[in-house]
Amino acid sequence: MSSKQTLAPELRTLTTGLAMGESPRWHEDRLWFSDWGAQEIIAVDLHGKSEVVVRTSFALPFCIDWLADGRLLVVSGREGLVLRREPNGKLITHADLRGLSPAGWNEIVVDGRGNAYINGGPGIVLLNSDGSVREVASSFAFPNGMAVTPDNSTLIIAESHGKTLTAFDIAKDGSLSRRRVWADLGSGVPDGICIDADNAVWYADVPNKRCVRVREGGEVLQTVTVDRGCFACMLGGADRKTLFMVVTEWRGMEKIAEVAQARTRQVLTITAPVPGVGWP
Repeated sequence: MSSKQTLAPELRTLTTGLAMGESPRWHEDRLWFSDWGAQEIIAVDLHGKSEVVVRTSFALPFCIDWLADGRLLVVSGREGLVLRREPNGKLITHADLRGLSPAGWNEIVVDGRGNAYINGGPGIVLLNSDGSVREVASSFAFPNGMAVTPDNSTLIIAESHGKTLTAFDIAKDGSLSRRRVWADLGSGVPDGICIDADNAVWYADVPNKRCVRVREGGEVLQTVTVDRGCFACMLGGADRKTLFMVVTEWRGMEKIAEVAQARTRQVLTITAPVPGVGWP
């Protein structure tokens, strides 16, 4: 695989001073993300004006997304809970995942049908709109970012340690089938991902300090190189052609507390060639 193009325009710094930002989502004209190192959910507009929308009493609010009715979901990774933010701002338990696995939980994506997929140590579970939870896939090499195509037909998941993007067909009841390698990334280590209107996927890559756009099969279309680890990405803005990248100086798992205290995490932006689609 060889990169066809390295995006040259200057990166813009949208916001700085974050502890451990993750899970960027474009929602209601702002970029929302979890700064789990500070136990905060933050929303920032395109001018860099930010607001702490939620402060959590629990550690590691890893990932966020929204129900169809607009209520915010927050994955409490260590506690094995999915919390829901009520109109009065209170966080209550939406789903308890502890009976499914003692392992931690990571990413969430809510599709256009209102089904929520959550991954972690055991694999992927489906949280239906009626509140029921069941496992729909297992055995991943460190499951990370997830995205669903705009027609709700395909779920793509990043396997960080497997250096692949893996795809599933989505049935009407939310079940996953026909597991396959969507893209072998070679040396790429995918973290957060998002989909664009050309059916290409952007993936964030921490050790290689970049964000990469690939098509199905693994052909590299664009690469954005940054000066620190890239943890997550999202396409947003008025036309969904702004690529947001959450980056930080990565010093290894054993130094997470040190990195969070240093607050080296930033959100960078650049104009993408194709708008974002699908979920999140």
